[in-house]
Amino acid sequence: MNIDFLGEHPSVPIGCALLAILYCGAGWIARRRPSRRQAAWFALALGVILFTHTAIDEFADDRIFFMHMLQHLLQTFVIPPLLLLGTPGWMLRPWVMSRPVRPFARFLTRPLVAFFLFSAVFVTAHFPAVFDLMCRNEDFHIFLHVCFMASGVLMWWPLLSPLPEMPRLSYPAQVMYVFLLLIPMTAVAAPITLASQVIYPWYLEGPHGWGLKPMDDQILGGLLMWIGQGTYLMGVFTAIFYKWSRQDDQDTPVLSESVSPPLRVVRQGRPASA
Repeated sequence: MNIDFLGEHPSVPIGCALLAILYCGAGWIARRRPSRRQAAWFALALGVILFTHTAIDEFADDRIFFMHMLQHLLQTFVIPPLLLLGTPGWMLRPWVMSRPVRPFARFLTRPLVAFFLFSAVFVTAHFPAVFDLMCRNEDFHIFLHVCFMASGVLMWWPLLSPLPEMPRLSYPAQVMYVFLLLIPMTAVAAPITLASQVIYPWYLEGPHGWGLKPMDDQILGGLLMWIGQGTYLMGVFTAIFYKWSRQDDQDTPVLSESVSPPLRVVRQGRPASA
């Protein structure tokens, strides 16, 4: 399959170029530069956006269901955290903390609100009727992909917020938050993987890419979401738990007899060793 990045998907590279220009322009206006690490995260995010919506999108359009699931997982669990890691707080503050936007931003980034908004978008998009419409209507397809990434940014905000005004959760709360994210994943992946028939008609109406049978492809897609994404979230869970344990170690005072000052007792105005 030949993938034409500019011919088939002209809006994707154009959009990535505009994001890069805005990123550099914001730094020029503020007369500040992101750190090298932040710039690298943002560049990687743009690369994943380009790859997800060109190469992987071509395979998804070729009726390969598990590639479609991979695309959705990248849109929700890879691109949003990369964008948050790559965008410094000073770049977001003039927009997010402006008077008309601030109340909505504070509300939408509350952990429970962000969790339920993301879960609602992700689960609803995989209902057979909604998913089938997405496969047949390109405008609706694009709209849902934008919703995936936007709700993904909200979902990751309590874990990776770059703004102290809207801070991250504490480490114990982050652990619980990530654990709860397994719920929408399972709610979508389990019915897909365990279904006794193909549940999305679009995959039965034309030639199936890579010679896969539609039913086998559906099981692969469900397992990718169920096991693959579960493993990914467990990795995030482990990283947070590790940071939490290190914080506890740093907060624990260390007493050593070798560095403790000598104890002296004052008797009748004169110091004497104990």
